[in-house]
Amino acid sequence: MLRWGIYVKNISGSKSFMWFIIILGAISGSILGEILGNNISQLALLKAAYTIGTTAPLVLDLRILVLTFGLQFHINIMTIIGTILAIIIYRRY
Repeated sequence: MLRWGIYVKNISGSKSFMWFIIILGAISGSILGEILGNNISQLALLKAAYTIGTTAPLVLDLRILVLTFGLQFHINIMTIIGTILAIIIYRRY
């Protein structure tokens, strides 16, 4: 029989939970940066995003199957801050 404390400890120690928290921090930081940058003109720098990745996707046509590969990251300052805060919160708790 599993107790609640043991179950939560096992989930919070897993690598997948850590990555989930980091991605959640990056997404929430990006959203917060967009909101602050759109509503406060002095903070317009927070919504400036830089794109890293492929500009056009790589298309592999195999006659019966077409595979399309592409990856882009849109990073702004608040995304980085949100990621760092998520890592700090994860390690603290």
